[in-house]
Amino acid sequence: MSRYVSYRDFDWVLLAFVLAICALGVVQIHSATEHTKFAGSHLRQVYWILAGLGAMFLVSLVNYQLLLEKVHWVYIAALMSLICVLLFGQKYLGARRWIKMPGGWHFQPSEWVKLILILAVAKYFADLQQRELSWSDFLKAGAIVGIPMLMVLKQPDLGTALTYLPIMAMGLFLGGLRWKQAGVVLLLAGLCVPIAWRHMKDYQKQRLVSFRDPDLDPKGSGYQVAQSLIAVGSGGIFGSSAGSQTKLAYLPVPQTDFIFAAFAEEHGFVGALGLLLLYFIVLMRLTQNAQTAPDRAGVFLVMGVVAVLSFHILVNVGMVVGFMPVTGIPLPLMSYGGSSVLFIFLALGMVMNVRMRRFVN
Repeated sequence: MSRYVSYRDFDWVLLAFVLAICALGVVQIHSATEHTKFAGSHLRQVYWILAGLGAMFLVSLVNYQLLLEKVHWVYIAALMSLICVLLFGQKYLGARRWIKMPGGWHFQPSEWVKLILILAVAKYFADLQQRELSWSDFLKAGAIVGIPMLMVLKQPDLGTALTYLPIMAMGLFLGGLRWKQAGVVLLLAGLCVPIAWRHMKDYQKQRLVSFRDPDLDPKGSGYQVAQSLIAVGSGGIFGSSAGSQTKLAYLPVPQTDFIFAAFAEEHGFVGALGLLLLYFIVLMRLTQNAQTAPDRAGVFLVMGVVAVLSFHILVNVGMVVGFMPVTGIPLPLMSYGGSSVLFIFLALGMVMNVRMRRFVN
């Protein structure tokens, strides 16, 4: 067979569904920010999507096996970028998460670190040949993910740090995790909860306490969840064209973390269900690509992407409807934000990379 990849093997169906979600996101961002100081955000989102598409096609051409061979160097670079954030990062709302780049734009390294961790975990578990993991393997995998995770927590950025966990969880699950190991980890995690609580910031504690009952602090920590629930509820079955919660600025940051609430208000239960169906199709298509991957590393890589996207969707939608605390995790392809959009398209580029090499020697 030819050693050259062909775009005939590109997953155009997956890309079509991804772009459909992007289009809904752009329209919703425009609707949510019209006549506000954020007006025009939808155009910037389009630019990020176009840049992401270009990056996706470029990444799809670079052999992922070559990326896996060099991942240790990229992993070191990722750690260095997080150190730079802690030393020289821009502080905003009490958090140091961004590095100011030439031209005035801001780069959030913690987003691209997710991509590196997907590669690093895929490489690590692909090199293990045994069916069951030893405790040594378990601890090494924990260190690969845990070191950058602790650095991101230091910023502090609890939401992004939590998105690293599903990468490790998926790797452990596919790598041969034993029930005994899973039980021990869950027990240790439960014992660590009081320690973690003691080291959390006050606003983080308030979010955890108030998300189940926003009325405890309706004008403070419970405000976002309360307004989000009102927005979702006011959408009814087919949506409200007025979109009062969003249009009258009761709903905070409707173009980013709470874009699903704004979408549900304007398009109702039917629209929200349709959007979730699109996400489901994307996740199932990604899983199908994992099943047809040419090697073990490709399976871990694609399923790492599935794990991260699933976690983002679950937590963001859960947050909007009051089932999860507010953590600042964006809704993939819908929420406004360049770093998030670029990460997703780069991740999709790696998936396409795996798919396009199914029939290449």
